[in-house]
Amino acid sequence: MGSTVDAARMEQNGSMTEKKPTVVFVLGGPGSGKGTQCANVVQHFGYTHLSAGDLLRAEIKSGSENGTMIQNMIKEGKIVPSEVTIKLLQKAMLESGNDKFLIDGFPRNEENRAAFEVVTKIEPEFVLFFDCSEEEMERRLLSRNQGREDDNVETIRKRFKVFMESSLPVVEYYNSKGKVRKVIFA
Repeated sequence: MGSTVDAARMEQNGSMTEKKPTVVFVLGGPGSGKGTQCANVVQHFGYTHLSAGDLLRAEIKSGSENGTMIQNMIKEGKIVPSEVTIKLLQKAMLESGNDKFLIDGFPRNEENRAAFEVVTKIEPEFVLFFDCSEEEMERRLLSRNQGREDDNVETIRKRFKVFMESSLPVVEYYNSKGKVRKVIFA
């Protein structure tokens, strides 16, 4: 059985049993460097990087009913319902064969945070918070040219606004528990 999440069982309510995996939430505004720095942590520390955004985009590509709903919400710069994202994260964790995870771009709001902890029974070891100016994040996003539908000025600015209003309270919650490790980019 070992200590991998792969050996964990899903209960009917979807929570993970046996050894709890180590989870680190990686938060920061769009273009703050989360994905880039996660690659470094994966290489040096053996974590599995799970990007909530990548999982959502893969679901969109699948053509499922959930994928269509996700696509519409992303176009509008809105946050996808917690249950959808948590289900995708749990599936990826179980399939990974690892028990150490960097979860990038999630939780996006207090409801996501509370739902993740209730459904999975997992609280993060800590939160890596990438603090970067809005101007720098916009510059990075517009210059990265990844062909993403949501990399245009209007959607980028909506994403900044959503981050400031919805995600910063999550960072503040974990900061009050002494769990935030801030990475500042000038």
